[in-house]
Formats: sequence, C-alpha cells, structure tokens
Amino acid sequence: MSIKKLTHPEYFQGDKKKDNYFEGWYYKFVSGDEKETIAFIPGVSINSEDQHAFIQVFISRHHQKDVSLTTHYFRFPFESFSYSKESFWIKIGQNYFSNEKVEIKLRHDNLSITGSISISEMTPIKRTILAPNIMGIFGYLGFMECYHGIVSMSHHLKGKLSLNQHDVIFTQGKGYIEKDWGKSFPDAYVWIQSNHFTDKDTAFMFSYASIPFIGFHFKGLIANLIYKGKEYRFATYNGSRVKHELIGQGYVHYKIKKGKFTLDIEAHSSTQIELASPRNGKMIEQIKEGLSGVVSIKLYEKDQLIYEDDGYHAGIEIMKK
Repeated sequence: MSIKKLTHPEYFQGDKKKDNYFEGWYYKFVSGDEKETIAFIPGVSINSEDQHAFIQVFISRHHQKDVSLTTHYFRFPFESFSYSKESFWIKIGQNYFSNEKVEIKLRHDNLSITGSISISEMTPIKRTILAPNIMGIFGYLGFMECYHGIVSMSHHLKGKLSLNQHDVIFTQGKGYIEKDWGKSFPDAYVWIQSNHFTDKDTAFMFSYASIPFIGFHFKGLIANLIYKGKEYRFATYNGSRVKHELIGQGYVHYKIKKGKFTLDIEAHSSTQIELASPRNGKMIEQIKEGLSGVVSIKLYEKDQLIYEDDGYHAGIEIMKK
C-alpha cells in the first residue's frame, strides 16, 4: 500500500483486486433547512459471479414529527467505473464524486436525481506515523477483512439536487464523507455519526465492531470527537477502553475511557431501513441504518463535565449477531 493511499483513504484502494473485494464511499448531505438528508454510496463489487459498479441512494425526509426513509440501488457495468491516481475523483456512468464536488445523473422508474453539490472547508482527521488514518496501526496491515477511512468529519455545501422535479437546496447545509473497503463488513457492529450539534463546529463518529484477526476476533473501537478545534480520539490502538455497553432496539449507550477523559454516548433511532452490504465482495447482505437519529454526548475530564451536547440527523447502524 502506498503512503498516499494509506494517509488518504479516499483514493481507490482496489486497483489490484481481482475477486472477493468491495469498495464503497459514503457521502452524506443534509439540506440547508435540515428537512432532507441524502446519502450516496458509490462503489464497486469485484467478484467472479456478479461484478458491477453501483450507487446506493438513501433519502430521509422530515414531515413535522414524522420521518420517511427510502433507498434505491442503481447497478452499472463494472466498466463504467473510472478513477484517478493523481487526484481523488471517481466516476460511475455520468456520476462524478470527488472531495470538491458531486455531480449526479440517476434515473429509473421510481426516482430521478440530477444536480450538483460543491464541497468546501473539509475537516480531515489528524494523522501521525502510528495513526496514518482512522484505523491507527491496523491501517498498515494488509490482511484485515474490512478497512475504514474518514475523509471529512464535516464540511460546507453549496448547490441543489432535483428529486423527481422537487428541488432540495443544500447551500448552507453540511456534509460528511467516509469509506469502507475489503471483503466483508463485520458480523456485529455499532456505527454512529453526526455533525449537527448545538455547537456548529462539533463533529462526531463512533464505531465498535467485532473484528476477525488471525483466527480469532477482538472488539475494535474507534470514536472521534472534534470540539472547538480539538480532536478527542478514543480507539483500541491508543489504549481506550469500553467501560459500559448497552444495546437495545434502536438504542445504544456506551461509556469509554482514555486516560483522564471519559466519553458518555447515548444514541437512538426510531426509523431504519435496509441497505445492501458486502459479503466476500458480493453485495448480498443487508444492514439497517437510520439517518434521522439523535446522539447525546458528555465528555468528562477526570470527574468534571467539560462538554455536553446533542447531535441530530445522526446516521446510526446497530448490527447484532
């Protein structure tokens, strides 16, 4: 793996993969009025049985107190996928994704989406030699079943998309970009993300998963909180520990500790819908995700509460064995 790919996971990682491999980018856009959220998941499924490129579309709409979710899966010939090695961009058919803009032209019987969104003022994570990406030292290993990358914890949006001739304005909205690649998603995991807090510069993501590793499994933790320009990272590779875990129906509660800091996380999502997910590179599994959840965060330094806030429009996935 090149240093560029290691430190910039947004670049296409699978140019030498021939079988049992997937790679997918996750672009989440929240409209300026916060009434609509759209996530695009462009990706590739490389295998001998059903190789193709795809774009999943996940739409969340708020109607007063009600939330409606819809998903759509657009299939493309694998040959319609192209990418750059010099700067980050990918294309699937007439659809373009980069760290500067997204251009969409998608149509089938039930959905038409066209338009473009510009991306600015991205918030990358901090990187070091021991943590070249969000996976830390594990990012150097070449035999993991699934790799995770954070491209931007939060950024500003400008532009609009037309959904079945209904314009959704994303100017003054917020976005988030991450990605996954490898063979399969973990069998059991919890994933949470929000950057819509009372403090407008706060951004948060959390992942706690059962990770296969050289014949056994371990629980892998990644939690990243950006607050007032400072990054608080809790992860397996930096000695953080999960002190409390409670998983219910659409609800999770965690307390995690690193040194003098303790992070208390509660998240709940009342509405979820199924998305396609990979198993040995084939998009044949199902996960459930909500885009309109709420995550409550408390950060303690020793016994003193130094930050407390609620994040809305939260992406939440709870996958149990």
